[in-house]
Amino acid sequence: MPRLTGGEIIAKYLEKEGVEYLVGIPGHGSTNLLDAFNDSAVEVIQPRHEQGAAHLADGYARASGEPMAVFTSIGPGATNTVTGVATAYVDSIPMVVFTGAPQTHEYGEGILQEIDRQKPGDFPSVMEPITKASFVVDDVERLPRTLRRAFQIAVTGRPGPVHVDVPMDVQGAAADVEIPDPANTRAHSRPGGDPESIAEAADLLADAERPVIVPGGGCMLAEAWDEVQDLAEHLKAPVIPTFQAKGIIPEDHDLFVGYAGWIGSTAGNELASNADVVLAIGCRFSDLHTSSFEPGVSFEIPPSKLIHVDIDNREVGKNYPVEVGILGDAKVVTRQLYEGVSDRIEEIGTEDNAYYDEIQRLWADWQERVEERHTDDVPMSISRALASVREALDRDGLVVSSAGQPQETTNPEFPVYEPRTNISCGGFSTMGFGVSAAIGAKLAQPEKQVVDVEGDGSFLMCNQEVACAVEHDIDVNWVVVNNHGWKSIRNLQVDKYGWDRVLNTPFDEETDVDYVKMAEAFNVGYVDRVVKPENLTETLTEAFEHNGPSFVEVIVEPDNPESGAIITGEWDLADLEPTEAE
Repeated sequence: MPRLTGGEIIAKYLEKEGVEYLVGIPGHGSTNLLDAFNDSAVEVIQPRHEQGAAHLADGYARASGEPMAVFTSIGPGATNTVTGVATAYVDSIPMVVFTGAPQTHEYGEGILQEIDRQKPGDFPSVMEPITKASFVVDDVERLPRTLRRAFQIAVTGRPGPVHVDVPMDVQGAAADVEIPDPANTRAHSRPGGDPESIAEAADLLADAERPVIVPGGGCMLAEAWDEVQDLAEHLKAPVIPTFQAKGIIPEDHDLFVGYAGWIGSTAGNELASNADVVLAIGCRFSDLHTSSFEPGVSFEIPPSKLIHVDIDNREVGKNYPVEVGILGDAKVVTRQLYEGVSDRIEEIGTEDNAYYDEIQRLWADWQERVEERHTDDVPMSISRALASVREALDRDGLVVSSAGQPQETTNPEFPVYEPRTNISCGGFSTMGFGVSAAIGAKLAQPEKQVVDVEGDGSFLMCNQEVACAVEHDIDVNWVVVNNHGWKSIRNLQVDKYGWDRVLNTPFDEETDVDYVKMAEAFNVGYVDRVVKPENLTETLTEAFEHNGPSFVEVIVEPDNPESGAIITGEWDLADLEPTEAE
């Protein structure tokens, strides 16, 4: 057996896992770990903030389906990852995060950057609620087994981040160890659904007159796009994904009808709320997706009969009662359902099919409503800016977005045509996510164009990661739609309390950032600002064709609430009446 240090064990195990990149920032608590990567095939990427490291790994996993490894030092370097790790956890995105920890003989002594007042070396308690598992390795000989378990947990079942706390002396200690083969510790199959439940669900779908299929993020994680499309085409059922499943079916497919929920399409909400059978696959039914569970707005379950498929039994029936609940992998179960339905009925045609005709009419009406927003007014709407982004971007290009008005417009209005080409934070709704996630997405898909559409407020949260892309020459395109402030929240405050109660500072001429100068200061190779919409497509085409990072600021309307999403559903937070002070 070879004699290896803890850092070397980690490096060699990552190689066996096929991990391409280790992303993080060096610190005194990670020097022994990092030194081992001087002789490793794993490339080290250095962002400018540990939150950016986690978002970068997140974007990589969403675009590739494979995990990346993150490393940090002890103390604030470790705590800086929390927002990024929580973002990944809520959306079930795999990664393994290595953090430095006190030397084992100094645990509880309050050494530099130790959290010790509740328990010695207590940072794992911070990570516990936002990871699938958190390990502390107090002996170098246990490290290989812990690594195997960490990756096994991260990528199997419902994926998610896993944390490994590695004391500084364990990183540097040496032991005679064998590096385990990951293939020997993985299940070689995916769990299918119970045959009786599959038969019951297939009966419901075969007899349904108005079925809808609602794929969630679990379908994207399970790579179930072919299965979803095959089943939809057999039933001629409209596909109404969640935003985490955007791209599961091409958005120019005749059965795609947009999305349900607060910022869903009119077509998606109407068809979902009037379905007799709803097949939800890997879907959480969140508040934004369901119009805060208001009956008949986005869904009405019951009387709609719900078939709920998920690999996590905690999600089945959590927010709506099920007619049939099926525990299993989205790809396997959807294939089982397709086979079951195919045994019961022939593929449904489109001729003399009133339901299919309704689907086409409702989608055409929605498309017309979206296109009405693509005017050449100055300043332009975010919708108009996105129309130019779509025109300039390759069909298989990746679009990335963070929380706020750009995301609220991109997700429902920006068409994508392939799986894993929409990278957007979901349930944690994290500002600044896309700045770094786009770098990870480009590392995962180096042959495809990648554009991050950011609001100015969101961009400022993680703008330092532009320097990471420049340093490593990663060809990412940033498009900052500048409406001079945090306008999603400003509009919410106005709607609830009126203009005179707004506590939300706008970024005016005196306080706003000159984003062009900022990008130039980061040494971005292509930088421009666009005001007139007729100039935007040409500018973006040049930016996307530039070999290296590019940055385009687009000036959009600052005060029109409709510069963000088209509101078609409901959301409790937007509708709550203010409480009168007594």
